[in-house]
Amino acid sequence: MLLAGAWAWRILVLVAVAAVLVFVVIQLRLVVIPLFIAIIVSALLVPVSNWLQRHRWPRVLAIATAELGVITAVAGLVYLVITQILGQYSAIRDQSYEAYDNFTTYLLDSPFEISEADISTFLSQLLDSVRQDSGTLVNGALSVGLSLGHVVAGVLLIIFTSLFILIDGRSIWAWLVRLFPRSARAAVHGAGVAGWTTLQNFVKVQILVALIDAIGIAGGAALFGVPLAIPIGVLVFLGSFIPIVGAVITGALAVFIALVYNGPVIALVILGIVLLVQQIEGHILQPLIMGTAVKVHPLAVVLAVASGSFVGGIAGAFFAVPVVATANSMIHYVARGTWKTDPPPTPAIAVPAGTLAAEGRPTRSRARPFLRTKDQTVD
Repeated sequence: MLLAGAWAWRILVLVAVAAVLVFVVIQLRLVVIPLFIAIIVSALLVPVSNWLQRHRWPRVLAIATAELGVITAVAGLVYLVITQILGQYSAIRDQSYEAYDNFTTYLLDSPFEISEADISTFLSQLLDSVRQDSGTLVNGALSVGLSLGHVVAGVLLIIFTSLFILIDGRSIWAWLVRLFPRSARAAVHGAGVAGWTTLQNFVKVQILVALIDAIGIAGGAALFGVPLAIPIGVLVFLGSFIPIVGAVITGALAVFIALVYNGPVIALVILGIVLLVQQIEGHILQPLIMGTAVKVHPLAVVLAVASGSFVGGIAGAFFAVPVVATANSMIHYVARGTWKTDPPPTPAIAVPAGTLAAEGRPTRSRARPFLRTKDQTVD
């Protein structure tokens, strides 16, 4: 009984701390979400910057190239999609009208005994339902307008945070380590290195999964003669980084274009391809590849995404896997206890070119400023 009671109050304390932490994160979501995104983006950019520095690029130029490169790549993809769709806008509009007329004619000539009055009644009911929900729609539009400033501020916060991590990530991490007691700094530092490595693996695998989704859906669209296959692929690639909503919107767009240009049969085929690719991505690629890369069991990946979406919606689903994977690596490192006798190397976070840490080689001597014992100070 005493042992059970001791474990019970410890578990209750951990649950209470986790609940408070989740509450604080939700309340500060306008800051926390951009911060998390910046950390994930930095996990992709830091290896690029360090690789350029190892090849004798000036440090400032390497950092600027990495930061501006990802901004230019994303902006270029968005620009490609917008120009392609705008260039085909008139054709899409005309094809939509023609498809609607053909569908109406099919219903009138079908054996279902549907008349023009039935179609008009259905459209009237649809319009009435929209009018009844107009208050909700207006409020939603106003909330979007009010949050537009938050979106801009969030984007700027992502850019500046990732830039500072690239420029001075090592000093920022050293400052965070110094917040802990001296006896715990070695464990904290080693856990941070392990978590950072896992986060980098997550970003690489997420890009791979998104690329596979884009190739699968765009390739299927091109195979069956659906126009705008390249913009569809780009949208699928970008949408794959947004759980649930991104897949639904990009998949629906592919089916709509197939329906307008190629008819209902090809649209059903594209719908089948989209569902097949999404099922493979959700039940095979994400659990197996992601679970292997971040060393988390596939079941834990599925449960993390489900729990994250329940608690934090889209943002919770997106951050669930990296948070769980990073926390898992950090906890395992501390539990192993290797930090007591074998201190980890300094993580390669925005270190100047030419240092051993930037070249990816462990350096015990350079790591020790982070890992002073309790009778020493930290740089």
